[in-house]
Amino acid sequence: MAQTAVAEPGVRGDEGGFTLLAPEGTSYRVDITDGVFAPENSLLAGYCEGRRVVAFLGPTVDRHYGQQLRRYLNSFLTQGSWSVVRLPGGEQHKTMASVEEICAQAKAAGLDRRGVMLAVGGGVTCDLVGFAAAIFCRGVRYIKVNTTLVGQVDVGVGVKTGVNALGTKNMLGAYHPAHASINDPAFLKTLTERQIRCGLGEIAKMAIIKDARLFRALEEHPEVFRRPCPEPSRLSGPDGVRRGLEDYVLRTAMALMLEELCPNLREHDLARLVDFGHTFGPAIETASGYRIAHGESVAIDMALSAHLARELGLIGAEDCERITRLIVDLGLPVHDPQTCTPELMDRALRASWERRGRRLHLVVPDGIGSAVFVDDLEDVPAAALTSALESLAAVRHPLATSR
Repeated sequence: MAQTAVAEPGVRGDEGGFTLLAPEGTSYRVDITDGVFAPENSLLAGYCEGRRVVAFLGPTVDRHYGQQLRRYLNSFLTQGSWSVVRLPGGEQHKTMASVEEICAQAKAAGLDRRGVMLAVGGGVTCDLVGFAAAIFCRGVRYIKVNTTLVGQVDVGVGVKTGVNALGTKNMLGAYHPAHASINDPAFLKTLTERQIRCGLGEIAKMAIIKDARLFRALEEHPEVFRRPCPEPSRLSGPDGVRRGLEDYVLRTAMALMLEELCPNLREHDLARLVDFGHTFGPAIETASGYRIAHGESVAIDMALSAHLARELGLIGAEDCERITRLIVDLGLPVHDPQTCTPELMDRALRASWERRGRRLHLVVPDGIGSAVFVDDLEDVPAAALTSALESLAAVRHPLATSR
């Protein structure tokens, strides 16, 4: 009898996106397409075919794309089988109350166990809808159409969903892989400068810890996604195809994140390189009352972690300076006087230590494109933390003008 070939775990890229197959068996697809709501593009409709659909989107996305989405669903899906719900926007609405409201809207629309929750938006919308889908009727399908740069390179390629609770960022949540995750680079053209900068923070994260070549591309073109880039700068993407700069940056960041997530998709191992930027960052974001956006808090965390690495003798002064300068050149902050106090940063370290099974697993760069873990609290002396904060306080950074 012929043997059926079994795909090896890993991440495979092609012209249309990436497919991830984790060792524990979870498999999902992240598509890259042009004109996701165009009448001739049946990609999204194919994922929804034959199922009831409730689509959720925030006010800004509704304003820009709501009519296109409604026309698209009306063209491809059976009349009466779909509805669109507008959610309030902003991190302050990333709560269990919002998840309950999403579930209530889905129930009112008659969504059944075979139904689909469709999230169209950035990280907040996709996290909320994904968590609601994970618990509604004990789990229904959901689809993500990622409209922000953070969404396309970070939220859109992972399986975590969650809400803020108990004074903590993403305290409640679930691992719930999307049935489909779709990225359309055209969405990036309607983003604000600040939204682009926040996405560049997540891209810089992967470059600093995993890819010196991507780091150099960002150094040479920190204006990427914000202003037209010179066409001659074409690089080979993760699929080996020669691509323009924006396409190269987007696909490389996606591939790096997927490759890092794949072997540890549900975080059985709590030492994760992708937690770079997410030790001090959540405390900064929460303590600021979300005045500091997620990508900005990641940037401050990365700068602080790099300076801590320098204080601990893990990275040279030149590489530490390059990392700091890149973050500033991308238009991101490296310090916030109201939240970057030794006391709050020490509490953030201890909170991470508790959350990560009483091991610190602080990710710090030890070079450009490389990182290591600092695993014990006692390995981060208070004097080193204070010195790193003082160094960053002296750096000119754009937080005051980053709106």
